[in-house]
Amino acid sequence: MADTAHINTDDHEVDSGHGEHESTGIENRKLGMWVFLSSEFMFFGALISNYLLFKGRDFTGFSGITLIYPRELYDIPFTSISSFVLLMSSLTMVLAHDALVSGDQNRTRVWIAATGMLGMVFIGGQFFEFTEFIHAGMTISSNPAASAFYMLTGFHGAHVFLGIVMLMSLWGISRRQGGLTEEQGLNLELVGLYWHFVDIIWIVIFTIVYLIP
Repeated sequence: MADTAHINTDDHEVDSGHGEHESTGIENRKLGMWVFLSSEFMFFGALISNYLLFKGRDFTGFSGITLIYPRELYDIPFTSISSFVLLMSSLTMVLAHDALVSGDQNRTRVWIAATGMLGMVFIGGQFFEFTEFIHAGMTISSNPAASAFYMLTGFHGAHVFLGIVMLMSLWGISRRQGGLTEEQGLNLELVGLYWHFVDIIWIVIFTIVYLIP
């Protein structure tokens, strides 16, 4: 009976479920992730441009209303600590991948969980920041600058949350199975690419939104 899992072509074996793309030589799922991240980069570019357009403008249409701008409420030390936590999660993500490559499944689970928890700390900090801004009177409908700020940082926060869900899913699978298979190891690598992208985007956002006057 023919082997349905693999197809032999010209003396080399290609896995029919997750082979390489013919023209690039890159595994199909990894190529798909790079295409997805490229599209996400354009989304973030549009949101950053939108924020830069509105952040320093006066809004005469809001006459009679006390306008509160995001830059008036920033707590740079607090956000810097939150940013540092997120950047450290990139390190734990690398350690998780290295542990899997070396065959240490227990250490892989530890570093996956650590990455997810650091992401949760960042999300918690962002939620606290948003709550403080709202209490100070700046809501998403206060003015276009506030709307642009919440859209940009909130969109990024949603990406961090999605990354946490993917990490915790892999952690749960690893614990249930006693480890990740080779195919699931590729999933971890793809999640790692996504996570590093989210961290790099935050460096750009933090610099443009919080540090540049």
